[in-house]
Amino acid sequence: MGSRNEDGGMARKRKRGCGWKKVDFLPEESFQNWGTYLNALGNTKARLKDRLLTRSLDEVELHALRHRSENEMKKTLNWWDLLWFGIGAVMGSGIFVLTGQAASQNAGPAVILSYFISGVSAILSVLCYTEFAVELPVAGGSFSYLRVELGDFVAYIAAGNILFEYIVAGAGVARSWTSYFATLCNHRPNDFRFYVSSFAQNYNRLDPIAVVVSILICVLACLSTKGSSRFNWISSIIHMVIIAFMLVAGLTKAHSANLKDFTPFGFRGILKASSMLFFAYVGFDGTTTLAEEIKKPSRDIPVGLVGSMSVVMIVYCLLAGMLVLMQPYYQIDVDAPYSVAFTAVGMDWAKYIVAFGALKGMTTVLLANIIGQARYFTHIGRTHMVPPFLASINRKTGTPVNATIVMTIANSVVAFFTGLDVLANLLSISTLFIFSLVALALLVRRYYVSGETSDSDRNKFIGFLVVMLGSSIGMSVYWAVSEDGWIGYVVGGGVWFLATLGQHVGLEQGRKPKIWGAPLVPWLPSASIAINVFILGSMDGASFARFAVWTVMLLVYYLFVGLHASYDAAKEAEKEAQVSQATAIEAGVTAP
Repeated sequence: MGSRNEDGGMARKRKRGCGWKKVDFLPEESFQNWGTYLNALGNTKARLKDRLLTRSLDEVELHALRHRSENEMKKTLNWWDLLWFGIGAVMGSGIFVLTGQAASQNAGPAVILSYFISGVSAILSVLCYTEFAVELPVAGGSFSYLRVELGDFVAYIAAGNILFEYIVAGAGVARSWTSYFATLCNHRPNDFRFYVSSFAQNYNRLDPIAVVVSILICVLACLSTKGSSRFNWISSIIHMVIIAFMLVAGLTKAHSANLKDFTPFGFRGILKASSMLFFAYVGFDGTTTLAEEIKKPSRDIPVGLVGSMSVVMIVYCLLAGMLVLMQPYYQIDVDAPYSVAFTAVGMDWAKYIVAFGALKGMTTVLLANIIGQARYFTHIGRTHMVPPFLASINRKTGTPVNATIVMTIANSVVAFFTGLDVLANLLSISTLFIFSLVALALLVRRYYVSGETSDSDRNKFIGFLVVMLGSSIGMSVYWAVSEDGWIGYVVGGGVWFLATLGQHVGLEQGRKPKIWGAPLVPWLPSASIAINVFILGSMDGASFARFAVWTVMLLVYYLFVGLHASYDAAKEAEKEAQVSQATAIEAGVTAP
């Protein structure tokens, strides 16, 4: 059987070899036999209520849960590592793909402003994440932040959606890697894929290179986080050198006349392009999962996260400016804007530089993606919402090997079979959803402290939140249904402003950040929520449908497995904490 350890997990004897038993997957009391499982199902309503209303504690996330991994992650990273991980995680192939459509169809030369606007909105989210990451430097990232402020259930739904998006994005980047590699070798994108006529359309181009690349990245991520960091920053620096070369070469062919018609699609076009280009900034949230391995979180995390996003925004604006100076916006190619632009000005050789730069960028994105995925999964495993064997940290390498391998298998299977068109359509609203929740959680953290905030202040806070969220949703819906109107933005923006002002003036913050805090609270997180919700209004109905379907699947698993496993683990931890406290009190009383 085994004895219980101090944080409520089963203290199992260390096994040699790689064999797994049932206890590694479902060690909780509810799954000991069919009788205990049926009894657990009978208590689903009460357990769900408990998980909905119970919030985790900072101390639990920082100490008790981490003990369930048996070994500690190695604290080997500093601000330099985090800075380049942030750049490597974000700056992939997005800039080389999204800019064409945004410039030619939505914003024209004003795509520069679109990149700036979406970059500022991304920095707002970064600042919200940074406060949490400094005070809760654990591998769970947004999952931990939401568990502490919004509860288990919300955290689970959010984490399940972001992991799905990580898998889809990782598979998509792996297949794109094959396409750009083929371009470098003077081949067409599908030349290195195997065609199987008996398979369904969009699933019949098998991509072994994507699998091999994913496995190599997995091996690197498993061996050493510090080694992965060195590889990442060296690759990212090479990528930046390539981008600098592109900027210099491209600007030698610049024509200021291309900027004369700067806003051909008007302000609405600029905003529409901004909502699309926001996804070029996605990826930094995975970097926050490295917080558990940072030597000095109070210094390194703010410098690394805010610094990396600032660098990315500047580079994106410069690249967009170079493109619209090289070609009139209406001649910019939608699919391969930079390669076609260089060819158009007689620099056909530059397309290989572009492809190599994109390849370097995608390699670091794949590395940052699997590192973030694995650490998310590790911390979720610590709560027993997924099998706890995923929480294991390798004693020798200090990395979450089990979680890394499992996520690599998932990425590889999807990448091997699924076409890029399908993967592009699967990218959903999960990222914006979680960014909004983290900003909301920051407001809750600052303005509501259980047992200290009065009922009156709590009710006023909820009222302000409801009005602020309602006005943000209203402006998003108005954007989706109205082409030329403006009155909805005036009314919605005014209501949002008054709700945020009321929160700022009418409520005292119940908790101040201990180390580093986001500035301008509640304005900054409130603006982040409004912008993220506004961008959601530009998403198509199919994205919301996919989000709903996947969320329902997550709910089914949660109600039949995750709820009961995490409930048992939490209650066992509470019992152990009570016993430890009683023992300490008794020892204090009896001590001479």
